[in-house]
Amino acid sequence: MKSTLKSLIPALLPKTSGCVSRWIHPRRMAWAVFSILFGVAVHGLPALGQTPAPRPLGNAHSHNDYMHARPLWDALDHGFTGVEADIHLVKGKLLVSHDAKDVRPDRTLEGMYLEPLRKLVRENQGRVLRGGPVQLLLIDIKTDAVPTYQALRKVLKSYADILTFYGPQGKKEGAVQVIVSGNRPYELMKAEKIRYAGMDGRLTDLTSSDSADLIPMISDTWEKNFKWRGAGPIPAEERRRLQDIIRQSHSRGRWVRFWATPDKTSPERETVWRELWESGVDFLNSDDHPGLGQFLRRQEGKSGGKALRLP
Repeated sequence: MKSTLKSLIPALLPKTSGCVSRWIHPRRMAWAVFSILFGVAVHGLPALGQTPAPRPLGNAHSHNDYMHARPLWDALDHGFTGVEADIHLVKGKLLVSHDAKDVRPDRTLEGMYLEPLRKLVRENQGRVLRGGPVQLLLIDIKTDAVPTYQALRKVLKSYADILTFYGPQGKKEGAVQVIVSGNRPYELMKAEKIRYAGMDGRLTDLTSSDSADLIPMISDTWEKNFKWRGAGPIPAEERRRLQDIIRQSHSRGRWVRFWATPDKTSPERETVWRELWESGVDFLNSDDHPGLGQFLRRQEGKSGGKALRLP
């Protein structure tokens, strides 16, 4: 073994000047080489370009996810457990885009989201992110509610193996939970005997008698419901209103999410995020994956645990 290590040392040593080579002790170098070889023998070589799997962030939601350079993947690489896709029904296909003028036939809901999610679930022991909570796929319907949802339902049915769905026996949890937002066909969805998605509620639905199976989340715009934008402490009246919204929603088993919170890099943005997180908002909504990801990991560190939404 010693002879093998001695023969490896010259090959591993860089070309150095005499003064540098004198302080590289042969025994230390031999031990370093042995450690490397032993590690490779036990663990194998890492795959080229392989990076550690991100720790899931239960509160992180990727707003307008499809606008990123790598839709879905950029969010997952930062540990986000919620993503949003806007859809348009065009000639029988569900195309992902914010505006109708920007739709492209190659950007389908299945190709961009459902197929990759199914592949990940099969690879990661029944979860999108290994060890993480159920992944939220928020689908915002931009075209007419009923025909678009009817087309969406057919697509979702073919992915029932990975989806949370609702039937005569109640809720069956899957690795991905779809929630329909935007143009929501309330009556059609409520009447379904088997349903592959929940519906995104609004603040007007806080006291609704509908079950959390039908309306699992309450979402609304921050800027139209609160005046505070993070400058100074939140007014006591607005804090009480926020806490009351969260209390009512959680008492009915529903998540809470706000969009249109400050999202440009600023101290005020983080002040708002911190207020939402500490108050118990389940999903923090952002276009900035690194920014929100770093913020949430700092909060986890301070609290001594993971920030995970309600089950």
